[in-house]
Amino acid sequence: MNKIEEYYVDLQPQVEAFFYAKTANRMLAQDLCQDTFYEACKSVDTFSGASTLKTWIFSIANNLLKKYYRKNHYEIDLLGMLSALPEQEVPSTEHLIEVQEDMKHFLYVLSKLKKDEQELVLLRTYGELSFAEVGEMLGKSENYARVTFHRLKRKLQQEMEDM
Repeated sequence: MNKIEEYYVDLQPQVEAFFYAKTANRMLAQDLCQDTFYEACKSVDTFSGASTLKTWIFSIANNLLKKYYRKNHYEIDLLGMLSALPEQEVPSTEHLIEVQEDMKHFLYVLSKLKKDEQELVLLRTYGELSFAEVGEMLGKSENYARVTFHRLKRKLQQEMEDM
């Protein structure tokens, strides 16, 4: 297996989870994930090494998502999407129901954050980027990303407990 294939195997689930968290559409997330790696393969010779390959790929993913929204004149409205979700069939166990409800509550609480705060949480949580990588993508320092993430994490936990 060559390096690109290894990176694909390692990063594909994270990139797809990032897109799914942003779009709430599994098929679209898969398509955008494939497009990300296609673009990365096409332009791998332009990778300067100024950042990690993972950060570079997530930058491509973020740009593709913005391009998708511009092309479709679509701005994500997480609350609207959550309210429009069809009711799922009742799972067979209480645990599955609790997980589903917790996820809805988390996405609702997350949607109340500012866009840049949402981005930080999603990149760190779903993208599994390091604080240095998140800071680099947001144009901030590693320390800013670390401190802000922990503050947001406490805020989200508190709001989840209050629900």
